[in-house]
Amino acid sequence: MADAGAWRDGGVLVCGASSQIGCFLLPALVRAGARVLALSRRPQPPRAGIGWLQGALPRPPERAAGVQSVCSFAPLAALAAWIDDGGAGVVRRVVATSSMSAESKQASPVAGERALSQRLRAGEAALARACDRRGIAWTVLRPTILYGAARDRSLTPLARSAARWRVFGLPAGTGLRQPVHVADVALAVERALGGAAAGRVLPIGGGERLPAAEMFARVRASLPVRTCPLPIPLPLIRLGARVVPRMRGPLTRLRQDLIADNTELERLLGVHPRGFQPGPACWGL
Repeated sequence: MADAGAWRDGGVLVCGASSQIGCFLLPALVRAGARVLALSRRPQPPRAGIGWLQGALPRPPERAAGVQSVCSFAPLAALAAWIDDGGAGVVRRVVATSSMSAESKQASPVAGERALSQRLRAGEAALARACDRRGIAWTVLRPTILYGAARDRSLTPLARSAARWRVFGLPAGTGLRQPVHVADVALAVERALGGAAAGRVLPIGGGERLPAAEMFARVRASLPVRTCPLPIPLPLIRLGARVVPRMRGPLTRLRQDLIADNTELERLLGVHPRGFQPGPACWGL
């Protein structure tokens, strides 16, 4: 890696520190011996080795400009604006997360999803331009479906609803999925601070690709309570996509592969994400 370990000396600012990835990254940075400043919109309880700042990009407290490395889970456009305005001070490296939705939702039949894809790609480009202008090394990670901290908006709500009502809908889905644990994304963020993936947008998926139907089946198997399986056949999915416009995108994608190529992630950062074997703790159950 380019300067593995050197980033620890200049301090690290974590934006969106109370996010699901941040909750795994913060203790990892402390264990690595880094001086950590953590930015959050809301007050946070004290934690050993972490200096909390209250605020948000693109106008964080002035203390945020005193570090040389930034890890950000905040909106990319806000991060780019902060750097463009000169607020980043002596920052020399930036690692940020985007989403594989930047690719998978480009051609969505739902206008809002296409707009999300465009915002993500525009944010990635804006961050790259801002960093290049100021000589800052940057890396963007695009995770697939996140899970593991019981704070995602996809699998966790499904698992909790099924545990509450004791019924688990099992949609027929042949498209491949590659859920990635947030701890593995946090590890990739930490490794990327070394500079080996500077100037790159890297996809990151879990260590296992499986059909969507199997992914849902494993979520059901991971629950601490018995649930009644409710198969949802393909004709019913097609009907739902026609009569419920907001569900058209997610239902249509059940037949599409939503995967990531981890080749560069593994080669450059030495990160090998785990397979999808969730347990109740992944859903906060």
